[in-house]
Amino acid sequence: MSRPDESVVRIEGPWTHRSVHARGTRFHIVEAGEGPLVLLLHGFPQFWWTWRHQLVSLSTAGYRAVAVDLRGYGASDKPPRGYDLPALAADAAGLIRALGETGATVVGHDWGGLVAWTMAVLDPKVVRRLVPVSAPHPLRLRSSLVSDPFGQLRASGHTLGFQLPILPERRLTADGAAQVGRFLDQWSGPGWPGEEVSRTYREAFAIPNVSHCALEYHRWFTRSQLRPDGLRYARLMRTEIETPTLQLHGALDGRVLPRTAQGSGFHVTAPYRWRLIEGAGHFPHEERPETFDTELLGWLADAEPDR
Repeated sequence: MSRPDESVVRIEGPWTHRSVHARGTRFHIVEAGEGPLVLLLHGFPQFWWTWRHQLVSLSTAGYRAVAVDLRGYGASDKPPRGYDLPALAADAAGLIRALGETGATVVGHDWGGLVAWTMAVLDPKVVRRLVPVSAPHPLRLRSSLVSDPFGQLRASGHTLGFQLPILPERRLTADGAAQVGRFLDQWSGPGWPGEEVSRTYREAFAIPNVSHCALEYHRWFTRSQLRPDGLRYARLMRTEIETPTLQLHGALDGRVLPRTAQGSGFHVTAPYRWRLIEGAGHFPHEERPETFDTELLGWLADAEPDR
């Protein structure tokens, strides 16, 4: 059986596909609607399609929704380096400008959420509103790995396994990327994903080089903890965030524990709202899209979101 190519992520729907160049890298984006820009950043082990429900709901509500395959994923370029959070945040900020905008609401899930938090510190003018999903503030995550060894550290055990060379890539892509399907099952709430959804993500992960690039995110975050670049990043992230923030999290999340994400508002001086989505695990925007969209669209429509 031949390995899937990038065409498997060009899924048809009420949206358009195109490529946009930013910072010397080609990004595959999917967009729908007109109006204020909402940039949607996916996490692991997914790609732009994770936002299929929000592309419809946001465009219907009068927004220009753009979902992107992050560096190394889907139909975007897969360069050998640039998988640290400052570089990924610069990618997303450059993409907003390449789309002809000076700023956007940035919605990020999982790794996309860590990128979004980083953007709000390193390039705050480009982030008009911030929506981290299943993603604690990076310093909150960093500290929880030490302070909660039987909770968040245990939940992040797969990340430690990703530090090995070559073997993790082989495990992820073996048997039709079955490990990707197992991650989706383990980290979600009851009843999700179905076989078709799981197969879609497994096929996308079998695209050549995607598994290696995706693991480079985890490797940088872990290995940089005591390196100069990681310590420099941690110092920068102590900067208070002055962007209105809505933080959404699944109550049943077993990948990033709700107690790890709670408290991220400590880093936000602007209006901040925390919402737990009941019945959802690590993927609330897919597991409970109606509830998720109600929270997101209601907050976006609020000219003065409450603290």
